[in-house]
Amino acid sequence: MRLSVLDQAPITTGNTAAGALKKAEELAVLADELGYHRMWMAEHHGTGAFASSAPEVITAHLAAKTNNLRIGTGGVMMMHYSPLKLAEVFKTLSAFSPGRIDFGVGRAPGGDNHSMYALSEGRQPMLNNMYEKLKTALQLINDEVPEDSLYNRTIATPSNIVLPEAWLLGSSGNSAVQAGRMGVGYSFAQFFQGGMTPAILDTYRNNFQPSAFMEKPEINVTYLVTIAETKEEAEFEALPQDIARLSLMKGQIYQTLTPEAAQDYPLTEMDRMMIQENRKIHLVGAAKDVATILQEEQAHYGFDEVMICSIPHSQEKRLNVYRLLAKELM
Repeated sequence: MRLSVLDQAPITTGNTAAGALKKAEELAVLADELGYHRMWMAEHHGTGAFASSAPEVITAHLAAKTNNLRIGTGGVMMMHYSPLKLAEVFKTLSAFSPGRIDFGVGRAPGGDNHSMYALSEGRQPMLNNMYEKLKTALQLINDEVPEDSLYNRTIATPSNIVLPEAWLLGSSGNSAVQAGRMGVGYSFAQFFQGGMTPAILDTYRNNFQPSAFMEKPEINVTYLVTIAETKEEAEFEALPQDIARLSLMKGQIYQTLTPEAAQDYPLTEMDRMMIQENRKIHLVGAAKDVATILQEEQAHYGFDEVMICSIPHSQEKRLNVYRLLAKELM
C-alpha cells in the first residue's frame, strides 16, 4: 500500500510553535527514510493548537531537507489567495524541487471568521468561485492564457518548469465531480468527519478527464490514526485526541493534552459515547490491527493511497506510529 503523511504541525500542551515546526521537519526526514510517498502540510489560522499557517513556506523547507519524498500542501486554502499568486508560489517551489511538489488546495477557510476577514483585509471573502479560481490557477501554472479576463494579460513566472501534481481536497460528490473534470487528484478527508462512500469516489473516476497535471485518476484518503505496540497503549495515547475532537465538535480548539492529563478529564457518559462513535474516523489499536483495517478499507473503496494524520502528545510516540505502519504495510 502506498503510504503518505498529513501533518498540521500540532502544538501540544507544554510545547511551542517553533518546536512544532521543527517536529514537522523531523517527521519529514523520517518519512523520507522509511519510503513514504508524500507529505502534506495543512493550513490553519487563528489557533494556538497548530503552527501550520503557511504550508507553502514549510513545503520549501521540507523539500530542502528530504530527497525522495513528495512535499506539498493539503491543502492551501485558496479563498485567501489570488490564482496568480498561487501559480507563482507553486511554480517556484517546483523549479527548486522538480518532480517532488504537490499543489493541493482546499475550499475551506482554515480558520474562524475573524481570521478569514483579517486575511481578506476586511473585505467580504469570495466564497462561491473556488472552482473557477482553481481552474485559473491551473492554467497559469501550465503557462496557458486563462479565460478569466483579470488574468489573461499577464503570465505566472517562472515559466517552463516541471509541473507540480495538482490535487483538490474534498468530502462531497460536488468536489469529486470538479476534481475529475479538471484532471487533478482527489483527496478525501475521511479523518475530518467521515462520510466516504464508493459512490463519491466513483463519481470522481467517472468524471475524470486526463490533463497536463495527471494522466489518470488518483485518489488518496486521510485517516486519523493512533497506534502502538499494544491496543492498551494505543488507547492511552489516543484519549487526548479524542478529547480534542470533542472540543472541536463544540466549536473549540485546544492544544492536545498529555495522555496523563487526559485520564483526569471529566468525561460525561455522552462524551464517551461520542468517542466510540468517532472511532469510525479515528483508528486506534495495535499496529497490525489498524493496518488490517486500512487494507480492508482500500479493498472496499479502491483508493490508491492512504495518508496518515497522527497526533500523539509525544513526538517519539508520533514518529513511532509511522515506523510501525511502514513495517506493516510497506
